[in-house]
Amino acid sequence: MSISDKSKKAMESLGLTGYEIRVYMALLEYGQMTAAAISKTSSVPYSKIYEVLNSLEDNGWLESDSSRPQKFFPKSPSTALDAMKMRMENVIRDNQNLIQSELMPIYEKSGMKEKPEIWVVRGIYNIAAKVNEIIESSEQELLIALPQVAEDIAKLIQPLLRMTHEKGVRITVLASEETSQETVRMISRVASVRLKNNMFGGGVIGDSRQVVILLAEGRNDNGAFEPIAIWADHPGLARFAKDYFQYLWSDADGEDKRNGNNLNKSNPSAIDNQA
Repeated sequence: MSISDKSKKAMESLGLTGYEIRVYMALLEYGQMTAAAISKTSSVPYSKIYEVLNSLEDNGWLESDSSRPQKFFPKSPSTALDAMKMRMENVIRDNQNLIQSELMPIYEKSGMKEKPEIWVVRGIYNIAAKVNEIIESSEQELLIALPQVAEDIAKLIQPLLRMTHEKGVRITVLASEETSQETVRMISRVASVRLKNNMFGGGVIGDSRQVVILLAEGRNDNGAFEPIAIWADHPGLARFAKDYFQYLWSDADGEDKRNGNNLNKSNPSAIDNQA
């Protein structure tokens, strides 16, 4: 049974070796077999076969019975992938806690956090990840300007916005009038929302300290268009961005004219009280 190069590379990216892929594919095609039969069918040297089989079994890609000679049979790809995903998430979570607990005090002690940084961020998932960092670190106030082209980012961060709202952070969203009604309703459950026409740029400001500013799309190394943003851990730039946000907010419409629902007419954001 042949496998496309794209699928083979996908399996390799998950940590499977060439031998492991050949063994698993042989089991998928022929069903349960002994180690000797697997070695012959997959062309994996017999001197390596048990090492490969043990690795696949440890990582949830196959199972074995207690017969003599022992037979091996594959788990379904979906079951194996689900198990691998859970293991990887646990490893990442454990390593994240360990690394942060040991390295963050060193980073903070070095004083590097006081040095303003400005970075260019490319691609929707990279931008969403940086936005997530700002949302997670916000403790009091979160300001979001959401142009219509950034709707995909809004969907990616919605669960985190809900958690942030529940911990008491004030969330204020200025959205484009072209934003879908579904997205506006979704955001208005956790934030004060106003709509504005002709919104071209956008961004996120956390506690007047960090800011992500969305720019126009640009071409990546492959020539394809991708969204671009800048991120800054710079209080001065964040305050400037907040002032501009407040200006846009005061000029925005608190009523969704598309369906007659009043989104924010009688309950404006805390920004109105602070501006």
